[in-house]
Amino acid sequence: MDELTRKLSQARILLRRKDYRDCHALCLNVLQSQPDNADAFLILGQLTADHQNFSKALELFERAIRSGEVTGEAEAHSARCLIALNRRDEAVVKARAAANRKPKDALVLDTIGVVLSRAGHHEDALEYYQAAVAANPDEASYHYNLGAALQFLGQFDPAKSAFRACLERNPDDSRALVALASMGDASDEDSLIPKLEAAWDARDQEDADQALQLAHALARAYEDQQDPATAMDWLERGKRQKRARTRNREEDDKACFATAAALAAQLTIVDPPAAGGPIFIVGMPRTGTTLTDRILSSHPEVTSAGELSDFSVALKRQTQTSGPYVLDPETLDAARNTDLARLGQTYLDKVSATLGLEGRFVDKMPLNAFFAPVILSAIPNARVVCLRRHAADTVLSNFRQLFATSFSYYAYAYDLKATARYVVQFFNLIDEYETALPASRFKILDYESLVADQEGQTRQLLAFCGLEFDPACLNFHENAAPVATASATQVRQPLYSSSMGRWKSYRPAMDPALEILQVADLI
Repeated sequence: MDELTRKLSQARILLRRKDYRDCHALCLNVLQSQPDNADAFLILGQLTADHQNFSKALELFERAIRSGEVTGEAEAHSARCLIALNRRDEAVVKARAAANRKPKDALVLDTIGVVLSRAGHHEDALEYYQAAVAANPDEASYHYNLGAALQFLGQFDPAKSAFRACLERNPDDSRALVALASMGDASDEDSLIPKLEAAWDARDQEDADQALQLAHALARAYEDQQDPATAMDWLERGKRQKRARTRNREEDDKACFATAAALAAQLTIVDPPAAGGPIFIVGMPRTGTTLTDRILSSHPEVTSAGELSDFSVALKRQTQTSGPYVLDPETLDAARNTDLARLGQTYLDKVSATLGLEGRFVDKMPLNAFFAPVILSAIPNARVVCLRRHAADTVLSNFRQLFATSFSYYAYAYDLKATARYVVQFFNLIDEYETALPASRFKILDYESLVADQEGQTRQLLAFCGLEFDPACLNFHENAAPVATASATQVRQPLYSSSMGRWKSYRPAMDPALEILQVADLI
């Protein structure tokens, strides 16, 4: 082994150990003697990406490619950076370019899978996760990623096997414990709670995200034991630390609700809509949005695009408002003075280029509720279906949900009373929408009505969307398409009513939230 090769090998070891200072120095040393060394640029790119500087990391990966990196590693890591920067179409192109290199390295294969999953190509991602596990079966995280992909695809038994394989290799991987708990794995029922409680006791006391994950898993496990009081206690314990370390968004949210309501009255919206067009399903999370998506996408003329951030990202880029968030009052307000026709076409072009969808599709991003007036104005043949569920069940379902900790828009769910206040504002907003937006373009669908009269409500929903009735929409649970949401298990079953009125079983822990809902006349 020559000296340069030895240094680069050592730099990779230092990178894995997160010894970034020495890794950086070693790569710079290599570049001093060989300015176009592709491996040095590749390692520096990974180091930079680890520090969340994705734009700079992209530059370094491109330098690696120009300097002769041909294994697909640089392209795969570039793709992951592009996904982090919300440049999904470019990320998919890079990931497929990396795949065309026929990589053998397990990390590269896993990275390709991660990018394809985050871009919505779950079925395509599966083969790369499987290849990563085959290439390095000792790495626990590869088994975890494989399990998550299998869960999205409805292959629950193989998913559980993958999560167990992850735990066999790393018993401390709390993500796999959480995943098994979320799937209600009866075979692990006797041992799961002791394992989770042991993981809680052994957790990193400074890691608020790990505490949150474990507490949610314990809450689910105690719910399976018919002990909602202990479940709520665990939720509060897990959320307390995260709440203390998270920026409070309540004032921002309040301003967003107010601005969205104002837009409904200010923007010009064509009525009735032209034929066809995308269907946006919006609402509070955990209120039947995924169920409605499955009903519509079971129709032969409709495809589910999943939860896309494309519209909000396109609006943010077109308005060029300051601040890091795509959902903020400044960006919403700026929609009044932007070229909405161009915005709508940008969105449609992006979805077409990235997902290759033909015909009608469903975009099921719940937070698009804030953008509903802008969507209807920007895309003249679009329709918006907004889910509404009993207010107390909505509060409980959101408080019980483990949202992605990197997604700050759902930070209200770290506090029960904050969740109730958010739900009140959401109900007020959709009341404003129902008054201001044309009924041919905006429809409120009550979850309880859908459960009580599945066929009647499904017929009305299809008619609103300009679709003929198809019996397949009643058999939505037979839809084999991937589901990358918390409802992945539920929507593969026929419609059931057991979740309605669940909040009653969680009293007295729910009482502080119920007081807020009562004052707002929502219960």
